[in-house]
Amino acid sequence: MRIKYSNIVKNLVIAFAMTLFFNCENNFSDVQKVGVLQNQPIGEAENIDLKYTEFLDDTVRLKANLISPKLLDYSNRDFSFSEFPDGIELKVYDDDGKMTTITSRYAIFYSDTDIIDLRGNVRIATHQKDTLFTEQLYYNEKLEWVFTNEPWLFKRAIGPLYGIGFDSDKDFKNFQMLEMGGDFELDN
Repeated sequence: MRIKYSNIVKNLVIAFAMTLFFNCENNFSDVQKVGVLQNQPIGEAENIDLKYTEFLDDTVRLKANLISPKLLDYSNRDFSFSEFPDGIELKVYDDDGKMTTITSRYAIFYSDTDIIDLRGNVRIATHQKDTLFTEQLYYNEKLEWVFTNEPWLFKRAIGPLYGIGFDSDKDFKNFQMLEMGGDFELDN
């Protein structure tokens, strides 16, 4: 019995091509799975109650307290960030122990730039009962600077201020408004 070499070569080529085709299909599916996994957070935490303290002169002082129902950690990304999809409540204490409370429905912290993006019913209430309301507010941790281009309302004991957009230091002492309105006191 004589076997034709052309048939054997043809069958081998077909078998080799089929193997390559199915291997490529499986590899592509594996690549797709890896892409999905890279888009997932590297960590999740629920019911966060994080306290930031400072040790000074044999005394421990509470500087800040972050409370959030959920934290998603995306530090596995090239541009890493932490996301708080269900909002935050942040209590910040000054050197005299006076508290300022910051709340929002959503927050994201970009660790590479030290920018915090607060969104949805953002509220900052000081110990002096002054309260700032806006829908989005950014905070630059390095510069200790807050800013927004959104409409805002600042309720104060001497009367409200409102406008669209502002820049300020974290204590609202150097407050620059873009568009403004409200009640103002002028020094004579």
